[in-house]
Amino acid sequence: MTPLFRKFLGMNWLLFANMVALLIFGVFAVYSACWMRDQEALVTKWKDQVYWILLGLVIFFVASLIDYKWIKYLALPFYFGATGLLIYTTFAGVEINGTRAWLDVGPMLIQTSQLAIAGGLILLAFILSTLHRLHPVLRNPFMRLMVSGIVALIPFGFVLLQGDFGSALVWLPVAGAMVLIGNIPFRYLIVIILAVTMFLPFAFFFGLKDYQKKRITTQIEMLQGKKVNVLAEAYSAHNNLLAIGSGGWSGKGFKNPNTINNKGFISPDTAINDFIFPVFSEEFGFRGSLLVIGGFLLLLMQLVYVAFYSRDMMGRLLVVGIVGLLFAHIYQNIGMNLLIMPITGIPLPFISYGGTFMVVLLFLMGLSQSVWVHRIDPERERVRPQLEIEHLG
Repeated sequence: MTPLFRKFLGMNWLLFANMVALLIFGVFAVYSACWMRDQEALVTKWKDQVYWILLGLVIFFVASLIDYKWIKYLALPFYFGATGLLIYTTFAGVEINGTRAWLDVGPMLIQTSQLAIAGGLILLAFILSTLHRLHPVLRNPFMRLMVSGIVALIPFGFVLLQGDFGSALVWLPVAGAMVLIGNIPFRYLIVIILAVTMFLPFAFFFGLKDYQKKRITTQIEMLQGKKVNVLAEAYSAHNNLLAIGSGGWSGKGFKNPNTINNKGFISPDTAINDFIFPVFSEEFGFRGSLLVIGGFLLLLMQLVYVAFYSRDMMGRLLVVGIVGLLFAHIYQNIGMNLLIMPITGIPLPFISYGGTFMVVLLFLMGLSQSVWVHRIDPERERVRPQLEIEHLG
């Protein structure tokens, strides 16, 4: 048996099956969101989703079978390359719905913020696990925290400049989770949380655009039961809640022509990505939504299990960062459709339509599989028989 085939057999197949189940459901969800559209480009989005998934799975298996320890040598080039593309996109990218976040590359658009967060995640894992070995000064946790903060703040700031508030928010739980696991004293984190909380009012009044402020205030007014204009600023929030609530326990059924989405009350451009949750909640009801959320919960628990059995801190930080990324997307996407969070453009992992995000996500899942496959240190295994002989002797 070749080492490569042994690695293949040693993959966490339960984690893989869980991921594939979500991907298959996602294709059906995208199809149910776009099959009735008049535009040919929208009707075939589910086919495009299949192509992106197939490309992502190739990258997934390559990343799974390569030892993740080699990834650290690509951390700096990947980060600087992705951040450079992000900066270029901020000033010369394609603008869609007021957000300049896409780079036109021939027949497709690439969302560079997704590449940047993957590069930042890998570099943060390298910094927090290795930086203290390079020089005695860097053993100071404050120094490592400062370097990590700079690595996260640069892409965070440029994503905000692009107007993509949702993708910028993802950096907070990702960086926070990795710093928490990366042996940074808890008192530093408490100070950061208090400082961020103190500046939140300034960020709201001076950092957000008027339409972004309106989204937040409108949702607060809806939660308070106040009257809002459901034909203007509250249009999406109102129709999303109506779709979710009208699904009931069992839903209206797959491809039902009488759903809120099929009647055109959910925007065709966002029904396949940002607002995919109301679409399948209406068709499959509360039990279908609960099943999907349960699938996400099982996936996150398995990733935490993989992180626990990592052979070193680098692998543990990689998986923890991926858990933070997934949790941020899941919580924000579902929460904004339930008025728990403000509405921002952020996809639901494995379910929403998305090219760059799908490929990057499957690459990161491949890294988590690599952490599992290579959880046993070959050097330690090589000396174990000799240690056992000496112990018995």
